[in-house]
Amino acid sequence: MKCQFVISVLLSVLLLAVPSQSTAATTEQSAQQQLEQLKQQAIALNRELFILEEELLFPPQTQLAVFVSVDAGRFFQLDSIQLKLNDQAIGAHLYTQSELAGLARGAVQPLYKGNIRAGEHTLTAVFVGKGPEDKDYRRAISHRFTKADDAMLLELKITDSSANYQPDFSVEVWSGNE
Repeated sequence: MKCQFVISVLLSVLLLAVPSQSTAATTEQSAQQQLEQLKQQAIALNRELFILEEELLFPPQTQLAVFVSVDAGRFFQLDSIQLKLNDQAIGAHLYTQSELAGLARGAVQPLYKGNIRAGEHTLTAVFVGKGPEDKDYRRAISHRFTKADDAMLLELKITDSSANYQPDFSVEVWSGNE
């Protein structure tokens, strides 16, 4: 009788323990789900903060962005670019082999992003590299433009000119007023 009583007490304890283990597992799963939801909310909030920061730092009314693309290789090998805006240096970039390989495959590289006031401006880009017959080559181009209340996006294009066996440098306006 005493043995039966001990067995029934042990079974009762085991039965009580099993649901509590199940409850613990359910609580742990629920906590993991809540943690995952919090992570997703944090990622979404971070994305929204990044967009807001970009809009505050570079509002469209004052934004100037300069990109570079290369469709060359036979007549010009790019080493570096120096940028000036209204005769003030705003940036320079020295290219690595992997960056040049990316540009050769058709990539467009962001070169500069900043704020400027509305009005007349002159962008000057100085390209340095190796020209025809592997000679040192340095060419500057200037582009006058009028900045309005929209973002101004400019592309510096480097192309080969088969007509004169020289590289050709130009500026293409993606948006804004010229």
